[in-house]
Amino acid sequence: MAKRYSPKLKFQVVKEVLQSGNNRGKVARAYGVHSNSVSNWEATFNEKGPEIFEKDGTISEYERRIAHLEQLLGKKEVEIALLKKFLGQDR
Repeated sequence: MAKRYSPKLKFQVVKEVLQSGNNRGKVARAYGVHSNSVSNWEATFNEKGPEIFEKDGTISEYERRIAHLEQLLGKKEVEIALLKKFLGQDR
């Protein structure tokens, strides 16, 4: 079974690799993790790092989408209730 490391530890390891200029192997040994794990974490950081700095517009876009979907759901619930009443299944 693979060990699980906290996001905080992963961030700290990657941060140290980037700041210190040490090679991954040296940092990995210092933290007791495999150098391949450090490489994977660094790759993930490089791929997803820009998402951290995205504007809050992304969140509000999701909130608007959720509100719209909730409104649609409410309309569908009303339609279902009306159809059940019309069909005589309103028990």
